[in-house]
Amino acid sequence: MLARCLSASLQGLQAHPVTVEVDLAPGLPGIQLVGLPDKAIQESRERVRSALRNSGFRGPLVRVVINLAPADLRKGRPAFDLPIALGLLVASGQLDRPRLNGIWCAGELGLDGSLRPCRGVIAIAELAARHGAQALVVPPGNADEAALIPDLVVRTAPDLQQLVQQLKGERPCLRVCRARPESQQHEPASIQAEGLAGQGLALAAAGGHHLLMVGPPGCGKTHLARQLPSLLPPLSPDEALTIIRIQSVAGQLEHPLNLQLQRPFRAPHHSSSAAALLGGGSHPRPGELSLAHGGVLFLDELAEFPRAVLDQLRQPLEEGTVRLSRARLKTAFPAAITLVAATNPCSCGWHGDREHGCRCSHSQRQRYWQRLSGPLLDRLDLQLRLERRPAQEMRRCLNGNCRSDDPWLQPETIASARQRMQHRNPGGVCNRDLPATALGDRSGFGAAALQLWERLVAHRGLSTRSGIRLLRVARTVADLNGENEASADAVAQASHYRCSDLLGSRDHNNVSHS
Repeated sequence: MLARCLSASLQGLQAHPVTVEVDLAPGLPGIQLVGLPDKAIQESRERVRSALRNSGFRGPLVRVVINLAPADLRKGRPAFDLPIALGLLVASGQLDRPRLNGIWCAGELGLDGSLRPCRGVIAIAELAARHGAQALVVPPGNADEAALIPDLVVRTAPDLQQLVQQLKGERPCLRVCRARPESQQHEPASIQAEGLAGQGLALAAAGGHHLLMVGPPGCGKTHLARQLPSLLPPLSPDEALTIIRIQSVAGQLEHPLNLQLQRPFRAPHHSSSAAALLGGGSHPRPGELSLAHGGVLFLDELAEFPRAVLDQLRQPLEEGTVRLSRARLKTAFPAAITLVAATNPCSCGWHGDREHGCRCSHSQRQRYWQRLSGPLLDRLDLQLRLERRPAQEMRRCLNGNCRSDDPWLQPETIASARQRMQHRNPGGVCNRDLPATALGDRSGFGAAALQLWERLVAHRGLSTRSGIRLLRVARTVADLNGENEASADAVAQASHYRCSDLLGSRDHNNVSHS
């Protein structure tokens, strides 16, 4: 007897429909799985057999062939335990075939028949809703996550026995069905910083520009970076669902009941591998870049990361997408992030400091900075040199008087600049993603501003990419000032946020206190 059950397989963030076909035929008892299953699915034979027996059902005493169609799609994860078990019950006559009509399911089985959560259920739920599923059956641990998809009936049960009783009508169904939650009001915070450091943070918050901070230990680089998520606008429901989807596929979804409002903040350690940052594996999972999608990725001690790892960030920073190519598949994960990086000027951390002497030789400093390639630094729009705070300023902050009167550092100024970009820029993108062709057509640079920009590019020897990014920062400066046209003053001001002497070895003109 042949039985079918509907489920799905994940490839990256995308779910693909899979039909689990179960056929019982005369022959020696055994279960054969076909359809390119991985090791976790192969092991489901023993889990399903024990779960059926311990739930009071008959195990298969004949030859069983289970096909996961389409046969040319590689399948992973133990989420096929539940559809395989239901297919076996239908094929053996212990469950009527019409009970599974229009039902999609996914879940892992314990040996006692309990239903355990699995990764990526929200992607499966979205696919099931698109295909007009009557209901989606998932473990209790995935029910709230699946219910985030509107107009989809979600059923759940604690174990296989109770689920079968629900399908037979012997027990009331446990349904979870609700509309998409509405976003609540999000109040951005003021920046607790002054000078170029605070203004650089305002530029990063308003225009989405990538930021590099160089300074000695304890100058406040980490404190500045952790303020940035609270300065960004709240997530829209669609953005929040995308982030939940990424977290679900990565197995890091903790609170699916409500859509989060604040944007993600990820701070991986400098010992992280390329796979940890970009994602990877035989069945690729999102890395730190994708987990920070829509938010902030903070790379502290940037020069301590292996250069080979940092250089792999170039394309994702440019495109906002991580593309992983393997021999058997290609996967893309979203990675539209604001990168904030911090590093010391040298190994000892004190090169260029006014009071502490540097213990590193010139060759040691060169080796330290050779870990940061020119093409990577090119992609960092804002590059600031910071110094330690004076004692008077630290005392003022201890008394709770860290707020600045600079209009740029006020939440309403940043929000207003964002609104100007949204109405002016094509597609409502922030200035960081503004195409080069749109800089001249829509952004309104005066003739004097472009002449000054040309002189700056020639004097500093900026690359084409760096020059374009300088214009984008100048456009954000104008937006923060409430100006329709980016003037020469905006271009000159933007040049201050790309420090020409990050090590502080020549002068202290472009140095900021945090």
